[in-house]
Amino acid sequence: MHDTPDPAAVARRIAERCERLCLGEEDLARRAAMAPRYLRHLLEAGPGFDPAGFVRIAAALDTGRDELLSGRPDTPPGQGGPGPHPRLQNLTEAECWELVGTHGIGRIGLPVEPGPVVLPVNYVVDRACFAYRTGEHHAALPAEGAAVSFQVDRIDEYLGRGWSVLALGPAHFVDDPDELRRLAGLPGAAPWAGGDRPRWVRIRPEEISGRRLVAG
Repeated sequence: MHDTPDPAAVARRIAERCERLCLGEEDLARRAAMAPRYLRHLLEAGPGFDPAGFVRIAAALDTGRDELLSGRPDTPPGQGGPGPHPRLQNLTEAECWELVGTHGIGRIGLPVEPGPVVLPVNYVVDRACFAYRTGEHHAALPAEGAAVSFQVDRIDEYLGRGWSVLALGPAHFVDDPDELRRLAGLPGAAPWAGGDRPRWVRIRPEEISGRRLVAG
């Protein structure tokens, strides 16, 4: 069962598309072969009111219906713009750990030359640590004991909300066979990138902080 698109988010995408194409409300209504008053009603009611009408609107904007209703699935976050009255709230350490959960996708920041490198990895949370798998000669492999950063975040494009958690601490290799077997059995341990990634890296944060973006 598909989620019903948020009418406000769809209307925002239509407005942004009109701005890029230099189209006013009457221009769009004329292209879509509907009265401006009906167009306004359609945007307020949402796609469920008249699905065929949104097909005509998409055609008038030279885009696809799915992209108009849900946005491109491969665009970077943040293109929807901020929500109403945005503000940042600091997170407690307990809230940070609750948000990152037991596993997911994060970004490891490595101190290399000529400048820091930030790479996505899938992680597990184990005993107040982040851990991830990589290969012996892969770019995500830090030096033993290197000071690294680890970031996890989540953005809600429709509502203009989100959160970000940043952990700082040393990275250490896991070599104990029992620990390696236990880590490999945790949810989310399988590397998304595939391939041979036998080296486990553990980051025990010396500092963890986060912020939540709220709207309204």
